[in-house]
Amino acid sequence: MANSPQAKKRARQNERRFDINKARRSRIRTFLRKVEEAITSGDKDAAAAALRQAQPELMRGVTKGVLHKNTVARKMSRLSSRVKALNV
Repeated sequence: MANSPQAKKRARQNERRFDINKARRSRIRTFLRKVEEAITSGDKDAAAAALRQAQPELMRGVTKGVLHKNTVARKMSRLSSRVKALNV
């Protein structure tokens, strides 16, 4: 357990950030799941719309330090290619 005042403060900050990051990760996963569901349903318009909504959330995850930028770039690339491959 933390003994010094600095360590105690850092432990409090870590708990707060963990909750915030957990909520942000969950929100991002929800947006990604909506894209996946639209792709599996075969609706290209819905999938494209869901992808457009998910992209800012993913980028926000990068700027907030929740996800690495290359991870997000890879996810967006793979999702966009899958949406593009859907038949109209």
